[in-house]
Amino acid sequence: MYDNTCKFLAENFPEDFALWLLGRPLSLTKIEPSELAAEPIRADSIIFLESAEIILHLEFQTQTDENMPYRMTNYCLRLHGKYPHREIYQCVIYLKPTKSPLVYQTTFKFQKLSHEFNVIRLWEQPTDLFQQYLGLLPLAVLTKTDSPEATLRDVARQVERIADRTLQNNLTASTAIISGIALNKEIIRRLLRSEIMKESVIYQDILLEGKLEGKLEGKLEGKLEGKAETTQQIALNMLRANVSVDLIKQFTGLTLKQVQQLQKRVTAQPKMPKSVKPKRSPNH
Repeated sequence: MYDNTCKFLAENFPEDFALWLLGRPLSLTKIEPSELAAEPIRADSIIFLESAEIILHLEFQTQTDENMPYRMTNYCLRLHGKYPHREIYQCVIYLKPTKSPLVYQTTFKFQKLSHEFNVIRLWEQPTDLFQQYLGLLPLAVLTKTDSPEATLRDVARQVERIADRTLQNNLTASTAIISGIALNKEIIRRLLRSEIMKESVIYQDILLEGKLEGKLEGKLEGKLEGKAETTQQIALNMLRANVSVDLIKQFTGLTLKQVQQLQKRVTAQPKMPKSVKPKRSPNH
C-alpha cells in the first residue's frame, strides 16, 4: 500500500520528483513496465518516467531486498535495450528506517560487469525540501525531522489551504497512508481533519476487518470472497469521498472498468431526503 501510494505521487507530480532527484523541472510521462518485455516486472513499487532525454526509474521500498542490485542492473539493461540513446537515472527510495546494511548497496558486480545506481534513505533527507513541493508533501513525515507529529501538523495546514478539492483529497489520503509508517492512527486521525479521512483513509482498519471476516469463513472460498468484498467497500468509500479514479486503482488494485462499475453504483444511489419538521399548531 505504501509503495503504491508513492507510485501515485510520482505519476501525478513528476516535475516535483524531477526537481528533487534531477535538479531540473523536466516534463515526464509514464512508461508501462509491460513495454520492457522479457519476464514480468514486479510493478507494485516500480515506476518508469521518461522525457526526450532521460529515463527516470524509481523503486520505493519499505523493506530491504538482497537482490536489489541485480534487479536494478536487470532493469537498466532492459531500459537501455528499449531506449539506447537516453540517459538512465535509477534510484531506490527507502521509506522506513532500518539498520540493515542493504540500504547502502549501490553497486552490482559480476565478473567484468559493474553497475551503479542511486539510493535515498528518506530518514536522512531534509524536511524543508519536501515542504516546498506538493508532490513531496506526503513524504515529509518520513524525512529527517525531530518531530514527525509536528511535521504532519505543518503538512496538514498546507494541504488545507489547497483550493482544488480533488487535489486536496488525494494529498490528504496519500499523507495519511504514508504517515502510518512513522505515526499511529490516532495522531493521523486527529491532525488530518477531512471528509476523506472519515470515508476511506483508515485503509488498514477496513482491510483488517476484511481479513478477519475471511478467516471466520473457515474456507478458502470464504476468504477470497471476504477480501473481494472488502476491496470493493474500500473503493466505494473512496468514490463517495470524491477520490480520483487513478488513486482508487492504485490503492485497491482494481481495474479501471471495475472502478467505473462501482462509480455507477454510487451515482445511481438515491439521496436521502432531508427530514421535515412538522409545523406547530397555532393553538400551541
